[in-house]
Amino acid sequence: MSFDNLCKLLSEKHPATFASWVLGTPQTSVKVLKTELSIEPIRADYVTFLQLQGRILHLEFQTKLESTPPLPLRMLDYWVRLYRLYRLPITQVVVLLLPPAPKTVIETVFSVETTRHEYRVISLWEENPELFLNDPALLPLAPLAATTQPQILLQQVVERVNQLEPAQRPQISAYTQILAGLKYKKDLIRQLFREGMMRESVIYQEILAEGEQRGEQRGEQRERSLILRQLTRRVGELPQEVRSRIESLSLEQLENLGEALLDFQAIADLEAWFSTLE
Repeated sequence: MSFDNLCKLLSEKHPATFASWVLGTPQTSVKVLKTELSIEPIRADYVTFLQLQGRILHLEFQTKLESTPPLPLRMLDYWVRLYRLYRLPITQVVVLLLPPAPKTVIETVFSVETTRHEYRVISLWEENPELFLNDPALLPLAPLAATTQPQILLQQVVERVNQLEPAQRPQISAYTQILAGLKYKKDLIRQLFREGMMRESVIYQEILAEGEQRGEQRGEQRERSLILRQLTRRVGELPQEVRSRIESLSLEQLENLGEALLDFQAIADLEAWFSTLE
């Protein structure tokens, strides 16, 4: 499946979401038109036709500007044929997935003598990524949105993918990785998505929890050893019974003992402190 066709698939799976994005206003009553436009030079492989309330939305996705026939002529041809069929106003939007070569003019008008036809162009690399990150339907496009730190953006995308419901996560993850391949190296994509899946896995979470627990236990043991040394310096050698009692103290009790022992002069002071716990 080509990148353009994947975008067509997404827009037809989520027509209201895509229409709301490109038009900038919420759209609720949206249906996909399976219109056949087979006469050359029309190629409807990569386009989506959506019927809104009293309007047709023609949505086209392009990875490259170059085409035969040229994009402006194609857009005019689409408009004429759609209008002939539906006799409704038509909004045409081209979504460019990748920036063209430097100094390339992105045309939005077909003009020959008295004939003039306009359409909109959305440059995906200039779009705010927040909209895409916050909507599962648009999430696969997020890696191509505007950013000065591409790898951080891709990491954010991975995090959002892993927050999805388990039922929808595999498919959206696959779509996202495919489109990310337009901009990022495959090794980086595989690495980040693999690490993201590991972080979300139950086994990884258990390993992490066990590591944190071991860390807490080591910290508590160091605290206990420090208090035993300080007590020995203040009141002399501690009997094994006293040591065992200190070993049984909770972390909070150890912290309290660490403050109290600063005033101890003899082991009787320690015994008196133990009595406050009873």
